[in-house]
Amino acid sequence: MGHILAIDQGTTSSRAILFDGQMKIAAVAQQEFTQHYPASGWVEHDCSDLWTTTAATCRQVMEKAGLRAADIAAIGITNQRETTVIWDRKTGEPLHNAIVWQDRRTSDLCRRLRDEGHEPAVTERTGLLLDPYFSATKAAWVLDHVDGARARAEAGELAFGTVDSWLIWKLTSGRVHVTDATNAARTMLYDIRKGAWSPEMCELIRVPMSMLPEVRDCASDFGMARGDLFGAEIPILGVAGDQQAATIGQACFRPGMMKSTYGTGCFALLNTGDNAVVSTNRLLTTIAYQMDGKPTYALEGSIFVAGAVVQWLRDGLKLIREAGETQPLAAKADPAQNVVLVPAFTGLGAPHWNADCRGAVFGLTRNTGPADMARAALESVGYQTRDLLEAMQQDWGAKGETALRVDGGMSASDWAMQFVADITGAQVDRPEVLETTAMGAAWLAGQRAGIYPDMEAFGAGWALERSFQPAMERDTREAKYAGWKRAVAAAQMF
Repeated sequence: MGHILAIDQGTTSSRAILFDGQMKIAAVAQQEFTQHYPASGWVEHDCSDLWTTTAATCRQVMEKAGLRAADIAAIGITNQRETTVIWDRKTGEPLHNAIVWQDRRTSDLCRRLRDEGHEPAVTERTGLLLDPYFSATKAAWVLDHVDGARARAEAGELAFGTVDSWLIWKLTSGRVHVTDATNAARTMLYDIRKGAWSPEMCELIRVPMSMLPEVRDCASDFGMARGDLFGAEIPILGVAGDQQAATIGQACFRPGMMKSTYGTGCFALLNTGDNAVVSTNRLLTTIAYQMDGKPTYALEGSIFVAGAVVQWLRDGLKLIREAGETQPLAAKADPAQNVVLVPAFTGLGAPHWNADCRGAVFGLTRNTGPADMARAALESVGYQTRDLLEAMQQDWGAKGETALRVDGGMSASDWAMQFVADITGAQVDRPEVLETTAMGAAWLAGQRAGIYPDMEAFGAGWALERSFQPAMERDTREAKYAGWKRAVAAAQMF
């Protein structure tokens, strides 16, 4: 009973990670799945892929570690947020592919609602902006474009959920339809101050409240995972959206602490305690975590393309064969080249929130080559991070108070993290354990199960692997950032 099974269901793969009683990783299993792009700006997942890869990796990781269900105290789940699934309550069959958080098909609906003057009320209730990124308009799209879906929803026959809800439904054989507060806060249907689904938002977006899951704390009882999958039932005791789980895994428990996760996108969260700070810089006000019925709030900035820019170098431009080649290639770039890449492949996130903007490259010369493009790709992540940090510091009013704790796949790149430190002028701290998202989910479940330490002791155990200090001259830093801002402005004019 000394292990915790963490399910980390992400945008491009599903992973299962077993943590032992000392919160050390015992085994990992991972499976990638297909991305579907049915139209420009549309991104979908086959719902069955999300489930089958999750189930398969859970079985694989138990086999790797030689463990049975009796050896696992609990399951923790963390998931790609905002991705939307609607399914039949009786059959469990999805009505449509999952619409992924990156999908922009509801841009026109969001624009219409903004033009009608609804965004201030949306932000007041949900902390969010009217953007296709969030789940609500995706759900409305399914109801409006699948024959008979809206009538069936009104009749109570359909269930809505983010990926955590879908997995819990499948894990419990349809017995439990729940979510946690962090995932609920990303739907644009949840009142983050009242801690309840908002009837006004549901009416505005036209999503029947009967479709919505019950909302629980991050560490709570989410049902029993089915015995036919694991050999015996296992309690599901922890759930948090991936960025909130990373915030927990990074032990950002004090107001003012900040983390940035570099995965497919980049997501920075600043803990603001019990104060739901209203941003004046188009950042999001969200729930960092909720324990014992009490929410802890955060300011969040979302970058849609971070690690995905490296995938583009590999799959789109064919400049590299694997992601690990990017750093040494970038190091060979010509210092005289000043190439700036704005990776707005699916629009610009915070603080710009321009769904219609698309990617652009500036400063090309006859001498520009693969190394310069690789450097521009990695630098784009640092520039976007500075955009977020400056907006957060203005909203929070505590400039330079804390270091930035980083995690995610791209954080393993010394070159990229040094550039983040250089261009932001901030200290960048990388922990010993980079699997902070899975760690956060595991800690929630393990703490609830009584085998992991409380919040204070867990935070005290956070360990630094390397700290990156700013080394760039101030004049160089400001000149480079000014070039980035000019490039972003120009890209939005196209």
